[in-house]
Amino acid sequence: MAESGKGNEKLVWNAAMVAPNSYPEHDPATAILRKKSAPNKLIVDDATNDDNSVLSLSTATMERLKFYRGDMVLIKGKKRRDTVLIVLADDNVEDSKVRINKVVRQNLRVRLGDVVSLYACTDIKYGNRIHVLPIDDSVEGVTGNLFQNYLKPYFIEAYRPVRKGDIFSVRYGTHTAEFKVIETDPAVYCIVAGGTVIHCEGEPVKRKDQPKHLDVGYDDIGGCRRQMAQIREVVELPLSHPQLFKSIGIEPPSGILMFGPPGTGKTMMARAVANESGVFFFLINGPEIMSNVTGESEENLRKAFKEAEKNSPAVIFIDNLDSIAPKRDKTNGEVERRVVSELLALMDGFKSRSNVVVMAATNCPNSIDPALRRFGRFDLEIDFGIPNLAERLEILRIHTRDMKLGHDVDLEQIASETYGYVGSDIASLCSQAAMQQIREKMDLFDLDDETIDAKILNSLAVTMDNFRYALRVSKPAALRETSRSL
Repeated sequence: MAESGKGNEKLVWNAAMVAPNSYPEHDPATAILRKKSAPNKLIVDDATNDDNSVLSLSTATMERLKFYRGDMVLIKGKKRRDTVLIVLADDNVEDSKVRINKVVRQNLRVRLGDVVSLYACTDIKYGNRIHVLPIDDSVEGVTGNLFQNYLKPYFIEAYRPVRKGDIFSVRYGTHTAEFKVIETDPAVYCIVAGGTVIHCEGEPVKRKDQPKHLDVGYDDIGGCRRQMAQIREVVELPLSHPQLFKSIGIEPPSGILMFGPPGTGKTMMARAVANESGVFFFLINGPEIMSNVTGESEENLRKAFKEAEKNSPAVIFIDNLDSIAPKRDKTNGEVERRVVSELLALMDGFKSRSNVVVMAATNCPNSIDPALRRFGRFDLEIDFGIPNLAERLEILRIHTRDMKLGHDVDLEQIASETYGYVGSDIASLCSQAAMQQIREKMDLFDLDDETIDAKILNSLAVTMDNFRYALRVSKPAALRETSRSL
C-alpha cells in the first residue's frame, strides 16, 4: 500500500497517543493535553450518522475548546474506558453536548445522558499493522471476502483512528458486520492509513463469551424511572462520594429492599446499578447459601460480606430474600432463624465498614422478618409494580431497538393491548413475534445447509401480524393464574 501524503500532516499533529489505561491527570509523562487545559465535560447525545470514528460538537463548543475540524480528540467514558475520535462541527448539536453513535457509546461504557471528558491531543502515530476479527453472530451467513467487502472500503475511505479492544461496525449493502480490534502496532492507539497492514486472519470473536449482565445499563431498563431515581440517589451517592455523609455527620444508607411481581426488573436493576457505577458486584441467590450442616449457612453469608468489604466500593445483591430471611416466629427451621440473626448482625456491623450497600429483592415482602425492615438495615423499600401504558411503551422500545421491524409495526398500539404485562412478559412477546417471522421464512431455506442466503436474512422483518400472533399465544404473568381458572 502507498505511504500517506503530506496533506495529512495537520491530522497527525492534532492527535494523541497514550499508554493503555492512563489518563492525563494521573500520568504527567503522557503528552496528550495542551498545556494549562482541563478535562472538558459534555453530555452524551445520539449521533445522526453511523460513523464509528467521529464525534460531533457545535461550532461554539469547538471554538471554546480550541478544536478544529479533523482534530483527534481523546474521549474518556466510564470504567477507565477511552478512545480517540475525529471531531466534526455540527450546529444542530447543543453547546453542552457531544454526539457519538451507539458503537462508540458501548466502547466507552456510557449511555445517553451520561457525562464524558474530552481532551485535546498532540501526537498519534500511523499504524504499522493492526489485527481485527469479526464478531461471530454479526457475520453468520455472510458470503464473500470480509476484507474486500468490509474492511478495505471502510479504512480506504478515510484515515481512521483505532484503539485496541474497541469494536466497530461496517455496513456493506444492507448488512452490518461488527469487528473487534485485537492488536495494534505501534501503540494502543493508531491511525489506519495507506501504509497500515490489516490482518484479519483467525476465528471470529464469540460474543457469548461476555456475560450479558456486564453490559446491562440504565437505558436497558424500561418502566422504572421513579424507582431508578430513588435507587441512584441512595446507592450511587454513598458509593461515589462517601465524604458527603461524613462531612454532614450522618451514616449513609446501608440497604434497599425491592419488592414486586416476578419479571418487573428488580434483579436487572441491581446489576445495572453495579455496572453503571463501576463497583464490585456480589450476587447471593438466597437458596444457594442454605445448608443442612450446622453453621455453614451463616459462614457462607459471612464470606459474601467479607468479599464485598475487601473489594469495596461494592454492592451485595440478595435475590429471593424471603427464602433465607422469613419471619422467625412463623418458621419451624432452626437454620432459617440462625441465618436471619446472622444477617441482622452483619448489617448492623456496617458502621465499621465503608462503601458497601446491600440490595435485596423479593416477591413476598410480608414474609420477611420485620427486624430487617427498619432504618439502619433496609433503609428504603421500593415497589416495582405492574407497568402502566407509558411504561409498557418504554419497555417495548427497549426490547425492539435491535430488532428489524416492518413498516406496519405500531408499538403504541401493542403497548395498549398488553395490559397486565411486566418487563419479562414483553420480552417474551417480542421473542415470540420474532420466532413467528422466522417460521414464515423457513420454507425458503434448507435446515441441512450450514449457511443461509444473505437475501433471505435481509428479508427478515418482524411485522404487526407477527405481534398479533404473539399476543394471542402469550399470557401476562399477572393474569396467568386467572386465565387457567377460566
